[in-house]
Amino acid sequence: MSGNSGSNQMWGGRFAAGPSAIMREINASIPFDKALWRQDITASKAHVGMLGAQGIVSADDAQLIAEGLDKVAAEYEANGVPENWDLEDIHMTTESRLAELIGAAAGRLHTARSRNDQVATDFRLWVRDAMDQAELGLKQLQVALVSRAGEHAESIMPGFTHLQTAQPVTLGHHLMAYYEMIGRDRSRFADARARMNRCPLGSAALAGTGFPIDRFRTAEALGFDAPTDNSLDSVSDRDFALDYLMAAAQCSLHLSRLAEEFIIWASQPFGFVTLPDSLSTGSSIMPQKKNPDAAELVRGHSGRIVGCLTALMITMKGLPLAYSKDMQDDKPPVFEAASLLALSIAAMTGMVAEAAFRTQRMRGAAELGYATATDLADWLVRQANIPFREAHHITGSAVKLAESRGVALDQLPLEDLKAIDARIDERVFAALSVEASVAARASHGGTAPVEVRKRVAQARVALGLEE
Repeated sequence: MSGNSGSNQMWGGRFAAGPSAIMREINASIPFDKALWRQDITASKAHVGMLGAQGIVSADDAQLIAEGLDKVAAEYEANGVPENWDLEDIHMTTESRLAELIGAAAGRLHTARSRNDQVATDFRLWVRDAMDQAELGLKQLQVALVSRAGEHAESIMPGFTHLQTAQPVTLGHHLMAYYEMIGRDRSRFADARARMNRCPLGSAALAGTGFPIDRFRTAEALGFDAPTDNSLDSVSDRDFALDYLMAAAQCSLHLSRLAEEFIIWASQPFGFVTLPDSLSTGSSIMPQKKNPDAAELVRGHSGRIVGCLTALMITMKGLPLAYSKDMQDDKPPVFEAASLLALSIAAMTGMVAEAAFRTQRMRGAAELGYATATDLADWLVRQANIPFREAHHITGSAVKLAESRGVALDQLPLEDLKAIDARIDERVFAALSVEASVAARASHGGTAPVEVRKRVAQARVALGLEE
């Protein structure tokens, strides 16, 4: 066996040139970091504008570079970013094309910066945009939730614990629970955005620069609140990406829970909702089926998003200061999570907005699930002065009787209830209907229609839908 043949077997037949070919492939990030091209152009224009203002490069060169960057951006917009792996990344790809367009002056663009602070800045800009997009999408989901909750402030359904019928609630109240969850998600993205809005540009490789740069100028130009305060931290920090992924992961859990509700409700045994055709599929062999595929994929995407968070956490867990090449792997999980989250938000917004709720079926399930049993026990305590434990036992007997006859509690004759306990009188029926049950729960945050309408009105104001 020749030496070359042995080398090829060792490195794998794919790498005919041996180790150098492997290094070229493992080192290149252009296949994924080309997604940063808009941020790279924007940050470069801010940087060269500052260099010109500070007299570090001439005004003519600064203008020539800025105009050249605009031409590069136009090419990328029209034709996409070319992938030359020898140029490694979006930063070198852009600078190389700039040199082809304007000549030697392009070499002045990289004065007083490093690819370390350059990518830290570009990535922050991208993540900041992703946070803004998530916040906007979540607001639209809240609008859909509030709109449907307002329609169904009085629509009665069973409330569950352990997925067992517990007490009657209103569909509006149920939907508003997700409004609250999504509101917390929006706050997490807002908090993360405020915390990350500092500009690392000008930190250079790790120690800052000897050029008389104005980091406050570039920070302001890029919409940051201020520059970062430690150059070592600036180039090695990926907390902003982890903050985004943590918020995205928590949000995906809420979206998955909502998706699971729709999956259960759309099943034939429940029959609480008919999902929109646009977010469902059919079976290849069973024509009667309407599968909740979009909801199931949202549920599945949640696992992938949590996986993205875990991947970056493990990547960052043991890195010494400052920059290490491991950090090149920071972008794929963030890009993947952002794409999945945007799809999930859009899918659930459409599902909430377009689903047809079968309210009579919901109401019937609440009645036959004996959801007003607690109301009977409470009535016995309040009106008959019976200790709760005894009232609980009496109620259990009433439920058993109603169940044996296949009727709701309020459909049992008074004489049968009195046979269970003589202290029950006709006043009990005012408490046994599902309508009476939900109406009685008018405490702050309760399911009573009056409380649901109040909360919907407050939410509409908070969302800017009402004055």
